[in-house]
Amino acid sequence: MKILIIDNDESLRFMLTEFCKHAEWESDTAVNGREGIEKFLKGAFDVVLVDYHMPEMDGLQTVRELRKHNQQIPILVLTVDERQEVADRFLEEGATDFALKPVKAPDLISRIRLHAQIANMKSVQDEEEDVFTVKGISKGTLQTVASFLKEHKSPISVDGISKEVGLAYPTVYRYLMHLLEEGKVKQVVSHQKIGRPKKLYKWYTH
Repeated sequence: MKILIIDNDESLRFMLTEFCKHAEWESDTAVNGREGIEKFLKGAFDVVLVDYHMPEMDGLQTVRELRKHNQQIPILVLTVDERQEVADRFLEEGATDFALKPVKAPDLISRIRLHAQIANMKSVQDEEEDVFTVKGISKGTLQTVASFLKEHKSPISVDGISKEVGLAYPTVYRYLMHLLEEGKVKQVVSHQKIGRPKKLYKWYTH
């Protein structure tokens, strides 16, 4: 994991760098918001730490600018100001969390770990949703078809599933093809006494 530290206080930058070393993370530092934005755009970071009171570009402006370029990355604000109105303003600009100064290593490290994990989970979820969107697959409808097949022990036809779950035949067929491709469903050929063999479907674990 790589952390970007934006703070004009040299001693605090050093301390935060040491925190990162202790947690076995990489880190880079910037002395003000402008430099921080430049480094952010050039590098790949997982979490950003931003000081509130800085010359040239304060913490609020920095958070606002960071959010223009990235909506997901956790931004933790470091401040001595405990006023609710300050917290509200930062949240409006897109800050993720706060750490009050003087900063304590265990508290900051646990906050960074938590927000990095949440951001990573959301990123994975967004990627999955993008895949579903590209394939024209709705997660809710997929769950409906999958749940029915899991509970229905014997193989069943597309028409049978369509009637049971209340979805149109073409819709059920498309979702079955997706589940087949994913290896979740298997196709069973039923040989009729009269007419052509019939294709039935069942959940793979049955």
